[in-house]
Amino acid sequence: MNINDNLKDHILDSIAEGVFTVDKNFRINFFNKAAENITGHNREEVTGKFCKHIFRSEFCFYDCPIATVLQANKNLLDFESTIHTKDGTSRPIKLNAAVLYNEKKEPTGGIVTFRDISELAAIKKSLHKETQFQGMIGQSKQMLGIYELIQEIADSNAPVLIQGESGTGKELIANAIQKISSRKNNPYIKINCSVLPSNLLASELFGHVKGAFPDAIKDRAGRFELADKGTLFLDEVAEMPLQMQIQLLRVLQEGTYERVGESITRYSNVRIIAATNINIDEALKNGKFREDLYYRLNVIPIYVPPLRERREDIIPLIQHFLTKFSLFYKKDITEIEESAIDYLINYPWPGNIRELENVLEYSFVRTTNKNRIESSKLPNSILSFKPQIKENDNLKNFPSASQSKTEMLMLLEKHRWNKSAAAKELGIGRTTLWRKIKQLGIAVE
Repeated sequence: MNINDNLKDHILDSIAEGVFTVDKNFRINFFNKAAENITGHNREEVTGKFCKHIFRSEFCFYDCPIATVLQANKNLLDFESTIHTKDGTSRPIKLNAAVLYNEKKEPTGGIVTFRDISELAAIKKSLHKETQFQGMIGQSKQMLGIYELIQEIADSNAPVLIQGESGTGKELIANAIQKISSRKNNPYIKINCSVLPSNLLASELFGHVKGAFPDAIKDRAGRFELADKGTLFLDEVAEMPLQMQIQLLRVLQEGTYERVGESITRYSNVRIIAATNINIDEALKNGKFREDLYYRLNVIPIYVPPLRERREDIIPLIQHFLTKFSLFYKKDITEIEESAIDYLINYPWPGNIRELENVLEYSFVRTTNKNRIESSKLPNSILSFKPQIKENDNLKNFPSASQSKTEMLMLLEKHRWNKSAAAKELGIGRTTLWRKIKQLGIAVE
């Protein structure tokens, strides 16, 4: 090996990603230090061996990434797989693969870089445990009804109109519909209809041809064309300019459109999911939203209630976000002070779930040297809504800690887990009920 080869090896040994190269027969001829650390194999014992016998990934035997790049002569980027280390441990990785060439531009083998994503996988797995349905958190009656509806209508091609205040998670609902639909493996394209003027929005939705307007320097496909056989999510659809509403109505009615500046009719095979946070009744009354378009979009209506109308979802959301931030910031803060919970449950949440997440992140970042968030770490906007709850301090109707969980479970079942109704029967506030449920060790997720 010459000096240049030694220098190359030294450079490759100094990077954090695993790197190995193979010849045209898939035998390993280089293995860097990071690859040794990730796999547990040392360079000497793998050199000259088939890479599939070292990594033992399921893809090694029927869809080898290196074979793919050699055959297609194209690089492979961010390919996720699972390998087996020397001690038999399964480890998730993300890899890139490329072809190696000699001076004559002839392929001589392949190079693979890979990194261990075990920590990322653990975060995803942990968050998934907290997830109730396709990324959405909550067990309120309203949310359970939405989950059921999503499953019922996912395979339909009928348009969906999702209404709800800003921050309630309308896009998550659209994502959930697409993920379990018959179109889930086809394109999923999104566009915000409120941020572009009519002429630019037309180009974005339907595409344009070269010369259609001054900046149209080449032909361009629109979102409808890109989403063919898939799903198109129209966010803030009720704020779309009126002229564009007419054009959208035509696509919904006839399934056809033209690129801007072109007379060729194109056909659309797209499932429309639309969302808006404005008051539809007012928009219709004021002429800002066409009634005929509304009825075309509102075949399957979904209303997402604000967080203040489903406060029983606040505790699961808090727990979810604390888990998320603990993993993200690498801080062991998994609890929140009871008085802080009182503030959070009784706050009106005009910004809904998005605001709750921001408040918890703010409080999380401010919390140091402790494993729980105290009320003093909450923003002033929250503290100014200190709850004023009149409760029965004797709690004579409440099961004592010495009793079994049976009485509480029977009460919750009686009211179909409606916490407000259960608290009312006991003569206590909802926040006290939450605390007592927790003390009795009853799962609320």
